Amino acid sequence: MPQAFRTTLLSLRDLLVSAGPLALLALALLVLAYAWLDPTPPRRVTLATGPAQSAYDEFGKRYRQALAANNIEVVLLPSQGSSDNLRLLREGRADLGFVQGGSNDRATQEENGLASLGSLFVEPVWLFYREQAARQRGAAAGFTSLTQLEGLRLNVGSPGSGVPPLMQKLFEANRIDPSRLTLSQLGETPATMALLAGDIDAIVFASAPQSLMVQMLLQTPGIRLMDFAQSEAYSRRFPFLSPVVLPRGVVDLSRDLPPADLRLVATTTALLAREQTHPALVQLFAQAAMDLHSPAGWFNRAGSFPNIEHSEYPVSREAERTIRGGRPFLQRYLSFWLANLVERMWLALGIIIAILLPLSRIVPPLYEFRIRSRVFRWYGQLRSLEVQLQDGADPAQVARELDALERKVAGINVPLSYADELYALRNNISLVRRRLREA
Repeated sequence: MPQAFRTTLLSLRDLLVSAGPLALLALALLVLAYAWLDPTPPRRVTLATGPAQSAYDEFGKRYRQALAANNIEVVLLPSQGSSDNLRLLREGRADLGFVQGGSNDRATQEENGLASLGSLFVEPVWLFYREQAARQRGAAAGFTSLTQLEGLRLNVGSPGSGVPPLMQKLFEANRIDPSRLTLSQLGETPATMALLAGDIDAIVFASAPQSLMVQMLLQTPGIRLMDFAQSEAYSRRFPFLSPVVLPRGVVDLSRDLPPADLRLVATTTALLAREQTHPALVQLFAQAAMDLHSPAGWFNRAGSFPNIEHSEYPVSREAERTIRGGRPFLQRYLSFWLANLVERMWLALGIIIAILLPLSRIVPPLYEFRIRSRVFRWYGQLRSLEVQLQDGADPAQVARELDALERKVAGINVPLSYADELYALRNNISLVRRRLREA
């Protein structure tokens, strides 16, 4: 092995040994920071949606597809609706869920450990009725008030959805005695089939216009949508309701459906997450929400959603940062997993560097000590030989020990920057040898 290469290897070894304790400390701090921050999210998350073919179900499929791009598996958990989703979140059976505005009272929201990722879309209250039933009630022009429904067979939504408690509040506001109606609580699909078959006169449910049931009923002959003429009054009485208008022709321009503007009342649906849901997953869902809900719709302009203003629940900090600032800078250029790791560890890395910088100052002196100790440790033996010579020891024995010392020193390897120390030792050995000859 060439001498220069051997010297380089020895210098590297000394450098590694000198910096080893500092490197081990840095590694230990990194491991502790990683365990404390838990920067890597789970690859599986559960999203509570809603009944089959509902808007919640359709949006759940879109979220699953969006997060699959980052190797996150979204398990869709069907439910009866908004109230059922709240129960699943409280019980820990779902990590996130769609919840309709007004489904819960503010007194218990802060106790549930839930955070909002923002309002995603409006859910109008769709009250479809049979045109024949309206004519029999003397309302050939159509129903415009809930009081006109007395005596009819009305389906108010399935148990677990947010519609039954909402309709109860609207009945109370209109002083309608529920006993004067024939109420049922069928799911959306059975209720729609019963409406089309004439077994019930009207159905009501709250859903986004993307719902397949809504799209189908709006275009079914003989089925009409109630015009909430008092929509503004409802929004004044109930803060979670807002008036919206279904514009004329928005369903089908060629068939002019609907033939006139229809006034509706609507709630907003929020995406809620449990406190235990990993922040990186919350960030990913917020990004997906911006892609899925920002386009213009029947009841909103482009960019209106997701919205974190006037939220009924505390807004997640991760969701607020994403909605206000968009995709994080690093995720624009790096993969999600790498960018997330850097984003969540950078503060810990800064603290570790602040701790290690002062400690790193001991590495150069320690390295210098290790190199120079190869040379200086032989000065003790050389001094001992010199003392023996002065005390009248046998010159031949001293000469043999001096020769052995010189052979050992000849095998010392030090970096070129420390060669002067080695040559100084050799000169001192030669000096002692001259004194030996003189003796």
